[in-house]
Amino acid sequence: MKIPVLPPDYKTILDAVKGSETDIFLHLIQNASPVDNKGRYLHWDKLRHLPAPDGLSNEQWWFGIKTARQNLYQALQLKDKQGNSFMYGTPDRVLRELHWLDRYAAGNIQFSDAITNAQTRNTYLIRSLIEEAINSSQLEGASTTRDVAREMIRQEREPEDKSEQMIFNNYHAMQFIHDIKDESLTPSMVFELQRILTKDTLNETAVGRFRTENDDIQVMDNATQESLHIPPPAEQLSERMQALCDFANKDISADPEGSFLHPVIKAIVLHFMLAYDHPFCDGNGRTARALFYWAMAKQGYWLMEFVSISRVIKKASVQYGKAFLYTETDDNDLTYFLLHQLGVIHQAVDALYVFLDKKMQGINEAKRVLKDNPRLSGKLNFRQLALLRHALKHPRFSYVVQEHQHSHGISYDVARKDLLQMSDSLKLLLKTKQGKQYYFVVPNDFEQRIASS
Repeated sequence: MKIPVLPPDYKTILDAVKGSETDIFLHLIQNASPVDNKGRYLHWDKLRHLPAPDGLSNEQWWFGIKTARQNLYQALQLKDKQGNSFMYGTPDRVLRELHWLDRYAAGNIQFSDAITNAQTRNTYLIRSLIEEAINSSQLEGASTTRDVAREMIRQEREPEDKSEQMIFNNYHAMQFIHDIKDESLTPSMVFELQRILTKDTLNETAVGRFRTENDDIQVMDNATQESLHIPPPAEQLSERMQALCDFANKDISADPEGSFLHPVIKAIVLHFMLAYDHPFCDGNGRTARALFYWAMAKQGYWLMEFVSISRVIKKASVQYGKAFLYTETDDNDLTYFLLHQLGVIHQAVDALYVFLDKKMQGINEAKRVLKDNPRLSGKLNFRQLALLRHALKHPRFSYVVQEHQHSHGISYDVARKDLLQMSDSLKLLLKTKQGKQYYFVVPNDFEQRIASS
């Protein structure tokens, strides 16, 4: 990834167009649009390669686009390291995405029974926390496979290397966010979040504190080792962190005369600014994404607790990096990052609905398998049906009480009762013991055991 080519100076083009080409100037002003003819909010780095409309030069086209964008810009109280304000615009695509999220991530329509039912909600919440922990850590270099990471968290096994520790930490950080979602944000909370995220992966002297002027912290391109971003100097960090918390806690309804800032925009801006400030020696990206989740939960977008934005980001991590760079290289225009993250959130919510539909179809299939079996029909709860479905696809798989417990957010005794019923009462699983640990194994004749009445 390279630093984008800087846009041409707006004032220079303005002076040139006004001085010699009045007709072109009037045409540009009257027909200015913040997007191209395909509705895309493009950075100069890409727009310079495209054919300009109506015989204009690319510089003149850019002038028209920037003129239209300046009419949309709203300044934020947050500033860059030179003291210039960050800004954002709301072109039609931003408004459409915000409206969609208001309906599908905070509204009351078309929610799956799986996450509104008290019996199944915890199962899917824990699954989402694990998914975000894995994917957010993998974005930062963790290399452990998803299956191993899931097993570690669900069985509460101690991490065996740095990658596993990162994921383990990220899972507990997401739990911390869930616990503080109703609280106002403080610098202390952000420090605690970073402390959780970097436990046993970073020198203790660098945990839970700002980086100092002696810490050479830059965002580098892994392939070329080119410096992509130099964060604000260390002496600004205390003031900047307080400003970020003040921004996060500002109550829109308390200032009806002030400009309205959509809650989702606020959450995305928090994500950007923590990453921009890079206040810590390590864990900045993971902390930034965790703060996004805090802000969304704080504002009532409860469905976001069940999705993983990092899973979507990971599939196109270069575009994620470019969204930061486009903002920084074009007058602090946060619209680039807003549009990228709104697309990420949309994809993540869509993926959740697809996942839930698939899971519920599987549970219903398991119910149908048992429907005509008087010995089993109506005897299994949701957790046991999920295990039965999994067992049908994984012969000889071994289940343990702790893993079943942590997969569904239930007590040890309830988990033990689930498995004992499936082994001792219903004779579906084989119970074996190694040392002090019981294992519940899927037998080779599992399907025949289900079919027998």
